[in-house]
Amino acid sequence: MNTFSGLFKSFLKQTNSFVRFLLVGVVNTCIGLTITFLFLNVFDLGYWPSTFLGYTMGAISSFLLNRTVTFKSSISFVKGTPRFLLVVLSCYVLAFQASELVCRWIYIGTDGLDVMTQNEMAVLLGTTLYTVMNYFGQKIVVFKGPKNASQVR
Repeated sequence: MNTFSGLFKSFLKQTNSFVRFLLVGVVNTCIGLTITFLFLNVFDLGYWPSTFLGYTMGAISSFLLNRTVTFKSSISFVKGTPRFLLVVLSCYVLAFQASELVCRWIYIGTDGLDVMTQNEMAVLLGTTLYTVMNYFGQKIVVFKGPKNASQVR
């Protein structure tokens, strides 16, 4: 297991921040979508509350992992958390509002798609939009500045 861990850490050091962001994002997305679809389909909570709860849990892991793994930032929690919340909430509202409108437009005059519901399609489209917007927001707004992993608190 140590060998795998060492190889993985070595791989991460050699990749650019977008590749690391995507790898961290896989973890965050799995967490977020699992919770979103659980609340959407099992608890029938609705689109907005389900996506909000899913993305809240994903955002917590995102901040911790992106701070240390992706951007190797030494930004303090006190300074980074408000910036992070601003970026995440902005990306969330913009991405999921846009995806809901696009999917509503796609489904106008149809009986729906056999593959997925309008809300499920909106969740997947919103996830894609959110990922791209969030990367640039994290890189430019939240974790900008000096990078020194040894000073991470």
